Amino acid sequence: MRVPARELFRDADFPASDSSLFSSFSTPLAQFREDITWRRPQVGLLARVSNLGSGPEPREICATPRLFADNPQEGQVKQGLLGDCWFLCACAALQKSRHLLDQVFPPGQPSWHDHTYRGSFTCRVWQFGRWVEVTIDDRLPCLAGRLCFSRCQREDVFWLPLLEKVYAKVYGSYEHLWAGQVADALVDLTGGLAERWSLKDLAGTSGQQDRPGGSEHRTCRQLLSLKDRCLISCSVLSPRAGARELGEFHAFIVSDLRELQGRAGQSILLLCIQNPWGRRCWQGPWREGGEGWSRVDPADESELLSQLQEGEFWVEEEEFLQEFDEVTVGFPITEAGHLQSLYSGKALCHTQELPGAWVKGQSAGGCRNNSGFPSNPKFWLRVSEPSEVFAAVLQRPRVCAAGRAGRARAPVGDGPATRSPASFLGEDYQAVGLHIWKVEKRRVSLPRVLSTPPVAGTVCHAYDREVHLRCELTPGYYLAVPSTFLKDVPGQFLLRVFSSGRVSLSAIKPAAGSPAPGEALPAGEWETVQLRGSWRTGQTAGGSRNFASYPSNPCFPLSVPEGPGPRCVRVTLRQHCQDTQCHPIGFHVFQVPVGSQGAPGLLLQEPVLSCVPHRYAQEVSRLCHLSAGTYRIVPSTYLPDTEGAFTVTIATRIDRRSIHSQERLGQLLQEASFMAVRKT
Repeated sequence: MRVPARELFRDADFPASDSSLFSSFSTPLAQFREDITWRRPQVGLLARVSNLGSGPEPREICATPRLFADNPQEGQVKQGLLGDCWFLCACAALQKSRHLLDQVFPPGQPSWHDHTYRGSFTCRVWQFGRWVEVTIDDRLPCLAGRLCFSRCQREDVFWLPLLEKVYAKVYGSYEHLWAGQVADALVDLTGGLAERWSLKDLAGTSGQQDRPGGSEHRTCRQLLSLKDRCLISCSVLSPRAGARELGEFHAFIVSDLRELQGRAGQSILLLCIQNPWGRRCWQGPWREGGEGWSRVDPADESELLSQLQEGEFWVEEEEFLQEFDEVTVGFPITEAGHLQSLYSGKALCHTQELPGAWVKGQSAGGCRNNSGFPSNPKFWLRVSEPSEVFAAVLQRPRVCAAGRAGRARAPVGDGPATRSPASFLGEDYQAVGLHIWKVEKRRVSLPRVLSTPPVAGTVCHAYDREVHLRCELTPGYYLAVPSTFLKDVPGQFLLRVFSSGRVSLSAIKPAAGSPAPGEALPAGEWETVQLRGSWRTGQTAGGSRNFASYPSNPCFPLSVPEGPGPRCVRVTLRQHCQDTQCHPIGFHVFQVPVGSQGAPGLLLQEPVLSCVPHRYAQEVSRLCHLSAGTYRIVPSTYLPDTEGAFTVTIATRIDRRSIHSQERLGQLLQEASFMAVRKT
């Protein structure tokens, strides 16, 4: 009996169809919808053998594909029809470090020429505090038989289009990659930090710019020491009149910097700019044959012009500051995986991170302009030795999309880019900031501390996925408070700390059983009942009330006995998980009408108590007053089919009749002594 050959992997979660290409058909990519086909680089040796005599051979992109190039020039990034220049610029960082490349592309995977090749590749992408493995098949979008999105300088090298597909799967579609921040992609590919420098501020202040935690001295010459250790990107956001050839909202790679001695003895700093479009779009004074070269030695001119690759051109420092708007710099990462400071070069060997959330009505206090600021999430930072510290607040996006206004966006061809409807400021991210106070000890008056100036803080609240500050801290305790600009704006975040010295980070949790703001927990005796349950896919994981499957969630009875008035009840839902693996949870309480048996229609009514929005937290709780009667408690995750175990704790105050007495504490009792009795 003939054993059937194993077929090449087909990714059902990210299929070769329009659903993987498009999200809203709102970008210029939509015009190619009918022309895009999907092809594998090569079907592989095993598939070729098994396919003989069984039908036409599957279409391939090339005859001899390779995963990586033999030299960096062959693997140089090139942009296609997709406006993802921001992502491609970040990908260039992987070419500077074998450690980073192996982190993203785990080595040892079978390729097209291996007998174990199955048509799939696995990459790792850093997402909200952890590396996530993403597996794809190797079917890639093509036009007329050639790759239509990203590609390498040599089109038989495929690490870049495969990684682009992985990133598109993470974001939901290729079209979701239309527009984004170089800094965000750098963090996703390295797990580190990235900084954006405004070149207009840099030029206007002669290299001095206000930054979080103080004024950091920055100049273009600072990039000289960084060029070989990290990625440097530059962007044009709004080109000046007469300089449209650089594009609008377009990102570039700074591939080299050289400091030359001019013929007149002056120092000249030149920057080599690589355009992901793959063509030299700038005809400045340092083009081939330009007048700028007359200022330097002919040998220098010959050397620098000869090293130019496709899409590269030279600009001088003054020209660079005039034509470009900002620079993005990724923090260097050592072979041991530690970040290095952009300013001191110190290794930031000590890292800490904790998740947190701003919850409307509880811990979303807004910025320091609001009286509710002290209710924001708070963290203790203990510094054990003098340290250079970088503290960052990373937001969890509310939707999976990369089109944000003010981010680098690339035109298709030479025309202006089309803004996606999703690319409005703040749709995905809130304006957030971070402030740090030093305290003498952990037992302090928080309101008094927060009314004093912080030792470090972000300059402003920014609509960025991640904001960070730098500071030099002496040993002691510090209070870190992340905040949104507006009050009562919900969101989740990850607080990350990178330090040259030993540090520890812990969350300041509300006292056990403490009520929500504005609700006082009455004194008295309490009766507590704990109920355990679980959400199971296809059975009891119905999700929130937004979904028709909501009635399938677990349902727990609650009976409030008769009494002189409403009873004080606290309902607490706790999921059994680690902080970093929490699902968004919440609950509703429904009252059962008198004479009803709690039919399914009960859950379609309005609840008498709700603990929403669903929070990324281990525990959520509400204090309330309920009249005598029968109720149902329905705990849920936000999304259906989200599995997990939980405990519902119901604490009900016991109302006992008071015993009145005329005695007062501390009053001395007058005793009748033996002698007094005898005298009577």
